[in-house]
Amino acid sequence: MNAPLLHTPLYDLHVELGAKMVPFAGYAMPVQYPLGILKEHQHTRDKAGLFDVSHMGQVKLVGAGAAAALETLVPVDIQDLPVGMQRYALFTDDKGGILDDLMVSNFGDDVLYVVVNAACKEQDVAHLKTHLGGQCEVVELVDRALLALQGPAAAAVLARLAPSVAELKFMQNAQLELDGVPCYVSRSGYTGEDGYEISVPADKAEQLARRLLAEPEVEAIGLGARDSLRLEAGLCLYGHDIDTSTTPIEGSLLWAISKVRRPDGARAGGYPGADVVARQIADGVAKKRVGFIVRDKVPVREGAEITDGDGTVIGRVTSGGFGPSFGGPVGMGYVPASHAAAGTALFALVRGKPVAIEVAKTPFVPQRYYRG
Repeated sequence: MNAPLLHTPLYDLHVELGAKMVPFAGYAMPVQYPLGILKEHQHTRDKAGLFDVSHMGQVKLVGAGAAAALETLVPVDIQDLPVGMQRYALFTDDKGGILDDLMVSNFGDDVLYVVVNAACKEQDVAHLKTHLGGQCEVVELVDRALLALQGPAAAAVLARLAPSVAELKFMQNAQLELDGVPCYVSRSGYTGEDGYEISVPADKAEQLARRLLAEPEVEAIGLGARDSLRLEAGLCLYGHDIDTSTTPIEGSLLWAISKVRRPDGARAGGYPGADVVARQIADGVAKKRVGFIVRDKVPVREGAEITDGDGTVIGRVTSGGFGPSFGGPVGMGYVPASHAAAGTALFALVRGKPVAIEVAKTPFVPQRYYRG
């Protein structure tokens, strides 16, 4: 717990830009810049924001058996993932709980590229090596940084460095040069906006970041706005909205279980907890993750208890805060399935007082991924 905080390759640049640095997943990370969280959030929605996400883990799985091997750990179709595409995936445990969520890309030539969450990367890499080590090579890419360029102007900005990026569609990836630097680029991100995630050699990260920040549409954006952006987009934050105490079905993530891996699919099951998940698909679950809006305009934070109209505690908030683009407080949490329908009136306890909330469909603002 007392280990010194790690620095990403962009640490000095963050300090130079006046960032407020905070501990996050063992790293010193920028929570905001002088612009402030509210303006950083809106700038990303309106133009383009540059995020440092180099604290996340990057891994390559190499070998002819890599796709089939990875399918033994995730309820996702990896074997039929086309070259140049990526897919959202979940590591599950024997009880169907979620160990982490991750992104998997098919680079071709029997190479899969995987991005995992910062707080989980040590255990994830160990998980991969333990279970897949005999079937493919597991290589942690410790010499790379990761940037995210997000917002409606992201494509125009990045196309100035590499025109071909404009041709990519949502969840497609390519290996190309940006400012003379070989990078892995995917048209994806975690803000609900169009944008790109860029894996760059660590020793070239600052060069590329400065080149992007020199563009008039681009501002540096911190973790504070990243959190409000992903919350408005209805996207889960691991360790908060999903964890080992929640299954994909309880987490409202059935869409992330590929049809071919579901109980009636051609490659059904075969991953940890598959029997639990199959049973929940068939019979339903007792609790569900839902989105909610706050009727009383009082921000409701993570950890707040949720009650029914009689004051009985029935659930809790897992993410919550003000949605700048939505124009009011929003959140997510777990409630009994009987109370999960959109429009259900509930209450959240804020400093002991009930605050009116209403179950609502997510995303709270329209997602604007580029699908061509």
